[in-house]
Amino acid sequence: MSQSLTFYTHPMSRGRIVRWMLEEVGQPYETVILGYEDSMKSAEYRAINPMGKVPAIKHGDTVVTEAAAICAYLADAFPDAGLAPPSGNALRGPYYRWMFFAAGPVEAIITGKALGLLAPADKSRMAGYGTFEETLDTLEQAAAGAHPYLCGEQFTAADVYVGASIGWGMEFGIIDKRQAFTDYVGRVKERRDYKRAMEIDDALIAQQQAQQPAAT
Repeated sequence: MSQSLTFYTHPMSRGRIVRWMLEEVGQPYETVILGYEDSMKSAEYRAINPMGKVPAIKHGDTVVTEAAAICAYLADAFPDAGLAPPSGNALRGPYYRWMFFAAGPVEAIITGKALGLLAPADKSRMAGYGTFEETLDTLEQAAAGAHPYLCGEQFTAADVYVGASIGWGMEFGIIDKRQAFTDYVGRVKERRDYKRAMEIDDALIAQQQAQQPAAT
């Protein structure tokens, strides 16, 4: 018997990345929608994620938090979906490299830029990302590779996470709309499961907005 899969999220959160990954995996899952100011901070949910943040998943008795970790976990838990190079394959290197480059330096520069908290030039050696420009230039090299995806011809969980990160950064004007970025994000966003995931979360947002009391 397969283990149950539960997804804890909010449709306006990084949970959108995991929704996309779940749709790519193609396994049935239950969605639990949490509110930022109430259920996400409840004792019940903090038993799952003490940070009181989403996304998180529970697969049987296994709890995984952090969007990149969830993507990597799901790819390995459901290998038939073909979302990760097999263990021992040389492509496992770039797969891990770019997924966690996005989860580390790219996430840091996006957040830092949005909050005006990037490291000053004389402190850049202390920051894991170095500088904003160095991180973007390195990310551009990944997106502008000779193949359509980060691991060559194979679309993987790394493309889910990296593609979502670049797309979000460009949408909010934090990441430059360089040609390599727009081409790469355009490719990954053409996937059926990406479109399906966005439709689900967009519908949930519309439902939440419709339930809000009208302003007086």
